[in-house]
Amino acid sequence: MQLREIQAALAAAGLDGWLFFDHHERDPLAYRILGFRPARHVTRRWYYLIPAKGEPRGLVHRIESGMLDALAGAKQPYSSWQTQKEGLRGLLDGCRRVAMQYSPDCAIPYVSMVDAGTVELVRSLGVEVESSADLVQYFEARWSAEQLEMHLEAGRRVDDVRRAAFAEIAVRLKASKTVTEFDIKGFILGAFSRAGLFTDHGPIVAVNANASNPHYEPTAEAHLPIRAGDNVLLDLWAKLDSPDAVYYDVTWTGYCGSAAPAEVQKVFEVVTGARDAAIARIQTAITAGEQLAGFQVDDAARGHIHQAGYGDYFIHRTGHSIGRDVHGAGANMDNLETHDTRRIMARTCFSIEPGVYLPEFGIRSEVNVYVGETDARVTGEIQRAPVLIGV
Repeated sequence: MQLREIQAALAAAGLDGWLFFDHHERDPLAYRILGFRPARHVTRRWYYLIPAKGEPRGLVHRIESGMLDALAGAKQPYSSWQTQKEGLRGLLDGCRRVAMQYSPDCAIPYVSMVDAGTVELVRSLGVEVESSADLVQYFEARWSAEQLEMHLEAGRRVDDVRRAAFAEIAVRLKASKTVTEFDIKGFILGAFSRAGLFTDHGPIVAVNANASNPHYEPTAEAHLPIRAGDNVLLDLWAKLDSPDAVYYDVTWTGYCGSAAPAEVQKVFEVVTGARDAAIARIQTAITAGEQLAGFQVDDAARGHIHQAGYGDYFIHRTGHSIGRDVHGAGANMDNLETHDTRRIMARTCFSIEPGVYLPEFGIRSEVNVYVGETDARVTGEIQRAPVLIGV
């Protein structure tokens, strides 16, 4: 636990403390930020306050009195609901404003871990509850130098697999062999395993109208063949199979033929133009030292697609935070699903992945952007034209 750094961040935010709460291990962020794992299953509520000044302190149930022993500070036991409430009152003594894993209107569900009743309980004690979203991002979403290197290496391996997957489709088509979405999904997963990569689900291999479902995944029971004249979308995410590794997540599209049809080419250019507009917005702001929020990046990409007349077909946010989970706890590039006002922080990474999803086919182009102290960069290859499969 980075106690002094947390306290400095609390003071800078004008907060009196950060109140952590858990029951049945519902809040994985709490354990990661506090830097401990419970010695046993958590069956009773615990509270842990890091004040802006002074020593941390906790509140634990008597039958699980050792639950927070790995953490600094005194722990007060409770048994009844009455002593729990009074113990929480004492824990918060001197606090007027505390951060919790809470998001007003559940606008940022990634940090909305504390139930409404617990927030009501804290407020009933005269303490104002603020969202810990920016604190979580600062202590959870920023990467170490080692994590950046692991991401870059994962990117090199994933990009190799992506090239090999398109090539495998071409080989089978040229040989007049049957090839399906599910076949290529299996090919990719096998290649990931051989390359020392881990993924928790996926990948997406989608043909034609299936590519217009952003979260489509082929299964053994439901998949389509890949044939000449088809559009193919590959969305691959993986990380090194190592502790503390972070993900690399990209989407490329291709066409089975010698030249993509005019409408496919047009939509591809609209989507990649939106991608590039978002990247430019980020790089200009970071270089100039401008504070930039996630919603502003979404506006840059979405505005480009709207201007081209495809706004109704861009149905998801522009990008998501990337970390040890493929969808991380940092700022999302979003002004559609949520109005994400979290600022983009140095040492964080996120996807830029605008898409246009028509009834006949979908196009998405996804890259990863890493923000340093004074610059921002795309961490892998950037697709500039549809992959022509089989030529």
